[in-house]
Amino acid sequence: MSESNKFNNTPQKPVVLLSPLDWGLGHTTRCIPIIDELLHQGCNVIIACNSTQKTLLVQEFPELVYVQLAGYNLKYGKKRWGTIVRIILQTPKILIKINNENTWLNIFLKSQRVHCIISDNRFGLHAPGIHSVFMTHQLYIKTGLGRLTNRLVQWLNYRRIQRFSTCWVPDQKKPTTLAGELSNPGKLPDIPVQYIGGLSRFSACKAEKYSINLLIILSGPEPQRTIFENLLLPSLKQQPGKTVLVRALPEESAGAREEGGLTIYNHAPGSLLNQLICDSEFVISRSGYTTVMDLLKLGKKSILVPTPGQAEQEYLATHLFTQQLAFTVPQNQFSLSNALEAAKTFAYKLSAWPMSAYKKVIEEMIEQIKKATG
Repeated sequence: MSESNKFNNTPQKPVVLLSPLDWGLGHTTRCIPIIDELLHQGCNVIIACNSTQKTLLVQEFPELVYVQLAGYNLKYGKKRWGTIVRIILQTPKILIKINNENTWLNIFLKSQRVHCIISDNRFGLHAPGIHSVFMTHQLYIKTGLGRLTNRLVQWLNYRRIQRFSTCWVPDQKKPTTLAGELSNPGKLPDIPVQYIGGLSRFSACKAEKYSINLLIILSGPEPQRTIFENLLLPSLKQQPGKTVLVRALPEESAGAREEGGLTIYNHAPGSLLNQLICDSEFVISRSGYTTVMDLLKLGKKSILVPTPGQAEQEYLATHLFTQQLAFTVPQNQFSLSNALEAAKTFAYKLSAWPMSAYKKVIEEMIEQIKKATG
């Protein structure tokens, strides 16, 4: 049976097409609790993604149908301004990709019935007559080029978002927010906006027992992922106590290897990464929003190093530092020993964040779809 017809035997079940953006793996992993809840609500779920995303998701959901959808495959610079300039120069490429994914969707819908589309930051995945959800924590986009440019980009952003039926924001409303101004701007899009709370695939830690002194999670786009890894490695091999490095490369060989006192994983499946974080006293990572949500759900002390040139991550790091939820340091000022020393005296204000509001939102949406389809 072809993939496009696999669900035709169960028309009574709502069919949901879900597709995450491919800028790093954070968009993909934050969709895992969404997928879990859709399955719990009795939906058939189709995942549209590229091969790297599939490699990760198939470990969690081997039974699902996956269809190939090319990602944006953006290139980043080696320095902050290099990244900002390269993203600007790739704007025509982004617009072409958006048009391509909308064309792909229209072709796909001719062979596969879909009742709902959930797009994590993919602007082209909407269709007339189908309930289409756009999920983003960036209603106000930080460009790194000043407030005037930010407002222009917000206006363009809203023009795209308003082609969807509704917008899901994985955060809470003011005053207590994870993403600050990014998710709670003064002006919202002219479609229904639902704050669905934080999203994390992880389960709460059972006890505060630390068998790992330091865990490093090297997620994020290249070449900055490798640049940061090369910056860290010499110091990690000399670090006292147990240190674990997760390289976040799901397509490379699995399993752990030891280099002195350093344990290295190319990739850690969700359950293993959950346990590693819980077992660690401190976590060093990028300030990508999904990683932030994971760490805050687990109430973990973190040292966040924003990806240079990603203004969103730079803003998030500053926001969380101000809220005393994370210690942060720019990559060009990073020293492992100095960062750890400062983090040990930092006045963290941490508690495990509850993250289950999205379940009620999904339940209500599925009920509406069932009523509409009879």
